[in-house]
Amino acid sequence: MIKVDLSGAKPFFTTAGPDFAHARLAHETLSGGTGLGADFTGWGSLPQRIKEKELDRIVAAAEKIRGRSEALVVIGIGGSYLGARGAIELLHPHPGKGDPKIFFVGNGLSADALSDTIAQLGDMEFDVNVISKSGTTLEPAAAFRIFRELLHRKYGAHADEHIFATTDAARGVLKSLAVANGWESFVVPDDVGGRFSVLSAVGLLPMAVAGIDVRRVIDAAIAELTGLDLRSPENPAWQYAAARQHLYGKNFDIEILGCYEPSFRFMGEWWKQLFGESEGKDGKGIFPASVEYTADLHSMGQFIQAGPRNLMETIVRFKKSRTSFPFPFDEQNADGLNYLVGKDMSEISDTAAEAVKEAHVSGGVPNIVIEVPERNEEGFAALVCFFEVACAISGYMSGVNPFDQPGVEAYKKNMFRMLGKPGAV
Repeated sequence: MIKVDLSGAKPFFTTAGPDFAHARLAHETLSGGTGLGADFTGWGSLPQRIKEKELDRIVAAAEKIRGRSEALVVIGIGGSYLGARGAIELLHPHPGKGDPKIFFVGNGLSADALSDTIAQLGDMEFDVNVISKSGTTLEPAAAFRIFRELLHRKYGAHADEHIFATTDAARGVLKSLAVANGWESFVVPDDVGGRFSVLSAVGLLPMAVAGIDVRRVIDAAIAELTGLDLRSPENPAWQYAAARQHLYGKNFDIEILGCYEPSFRFMGEWWKQLFGESEGKDGKGIFPASVEYTADLHSMGQFIQAGPRNLMETIVRFKKSRTSFPFPFDEQNADGLNYLVGKDMSEISDTAAEAVKEAHVSGGVPNIVIEVPERNEEGFAALVCFFEVACAISGYMSGVNPFDQPGVEAYKKNMFRMLGKPGAV
């Protein structure tokens, strides 16, 4: 289970400390379904429902794709791709022999990016997984039209056999197209918002195609959510939510998420959407940003150490490394690094993390550490469930609806009007 270390934040707490009583009320609001956006809290029971209803079909579809294709093109934006990409880059960053390459498109409007992906596909055998609740969001809809045309050029009358749709259970443009064309389809649950959907077919199908054991992911998620239902200040989700809200009340209004594993980059992107879209409303919210340590210590380190003192820092650390890499001896020792001989690279990295924590805390940056047992399926599932529960509790503590996103529609209205979409004003 996830552990939270608040020792680096305590110097910035008031005597009373984080408001765990408020965290309890927020948790009860969440579990009781009595708060704003309660219709979108189905993610709490999602892993169990997926295991009972869709998991076997997801695994079977992934095996079909893995057996015939060299690549899977995943078309989606926001919550329809960030979780899957975060999982794949964290757990399976380099395809092994027999693993299809996973390409992510439909998350922007760059002609160059589309052209580059098509060039990389070349003559590969490929399938498409299009992910959209409605089927009308411009970025994925435009990409789907382009890749559907490529499928028809390549496979002719068999093109529809290579399309897998993850969409609404009963309505919407994409659902209608799936039914009309006989595409195998999976469900985006009605009671789960996009940023909370990674443990549905939205994330699980691409993950399974990449070679991730999604059965392990789901079993671990079920266990983690059970543990996170603890009604006590010992609950790590309470600790994290209450601590960040306490610090926000002391004008720490920017949160930097960091990790010492480069493969964590897109988990940071997923986390930014989760917290940014859930809490940034009604003039409130902690601004979420992410960094990659130690690399960004040599670019952003100066600002974090000595810039404006409105930053708090949350660090994800994996307790156990996947590999052992002892530091080598050099007889000449021209670089003066022989003092590191006898240490493993993971030990050196851990020491660097402790040094950074000490420096940043002394420089006025509160530090929260999220400890994950291992960088594997169980660790990924635990991290997702922990952040989802903590985000919901934190959102309710701040007095907002953590499950809507009215602000994202503003740019769309302007864009459709400027592009001349019929009926747009």
